[in-house]
Amino acid sequence: MKNQKELYELHAEFCKFMANAKRIEILFLLGEKEICVDEIASAMEVKVPNVSQHLAVMREKGVVEVRREGTKMYYRIANPKTLQACIIMREAMVEQMEKKFDMVRSIK
Repeated sequence: MKNQKELYELHAEFCKFMANAKRIEILFLLGEKEICVDEIASAMEVKVPNVSQHLAVMREKGVVEVRREGTKMYYRIANPKTLQACIIMREAMVEQMEKKFDMVRSIK
């Protein structure tokens, strides 16, 4: 039982990185290909230090891995299942929203 509680704690701690829209956006960008911080910042239209800060959190959680090439740091998703889980959560959220919308629409 204690091991199960610890697993729930670890799970919650791991999922904390998803509690930020910018980190979710980064995850989806990295789902397309390995890219450097500058490219991520450009695609997101935010400053490099902001992206670096989010990537540091994601790296600490083991969500992303980094590779240095010269002066550039290239990031990739450490485990594709993380992106798959995020996609499933998004699908569940959209389905829930559609269900609520259908309920409201049926009242009219």
